[in-house]
Amino acid sequence: MTAEQSDDTVLEATRQWLLRAVIGLNLCPFAKSVYIKEQIRYVVSHANTEDDLMTQLETELLYLFDADPSQVDTTLLIAPFALDDFLDYNDFLRRANHLLKRMRLKGELQIASFHPQYQFSDSEPGAIENYTNRAPYPTLHLLRETSITRAVESFPDPASIYERNQETLRQLGIEGWHAILHPPRQD
Repeated sequence: MTAEQSDDTVLEATRQWLLRAVIGLNLCPFAKSVYIKEQIRYVVSHANTEDDLMTQLETELLYLFDADPSQVDTTLLIAPFALDDFLDYNDFLRRANHLLKRMRLKGELQIASFHPQYQFSDSEPGAIENYTNRAPYPTLHLLRETSITRAVESFPDPASIYERNQETLRQLGIEGWHAILHPPRQD
């Protein structure tokens, strides 16, 4: 498989997850708008070390900060070759947030986290609630604080999103989750 084919595979899986799960299940009521307006920047990282990924993260944070929000409102930095282990990913997130602070971008941008093995600290590894933050590949979602503020102000009860998402996934179950992400082919 060539790097281009690999990138295409990673991008397709990520877009399908975004469309079918995040938007389709309304896990993030703010995602549909930026998706429809094509304001999401997708970046497939070829980094296979944490240091290389950190360097690329710094580049992407600067890119998003400098970009016109009407063109690029958010970035998904997808890392298929790094941070397979969720605990390593969690450690990396601490470093990533420290980088945000060091770059003086805290309050301007933030990093949301998604990982194939995502686990909330108060849950069991296989708990369906963890799937709210499970993506096909380790992914760093770079967001503008102003966009988050605008979205939250327009949503009637933003604090309820977390509970609603967990209830949606409990009703769906793991088999339902897999069916959404991998529907039967229509030949």
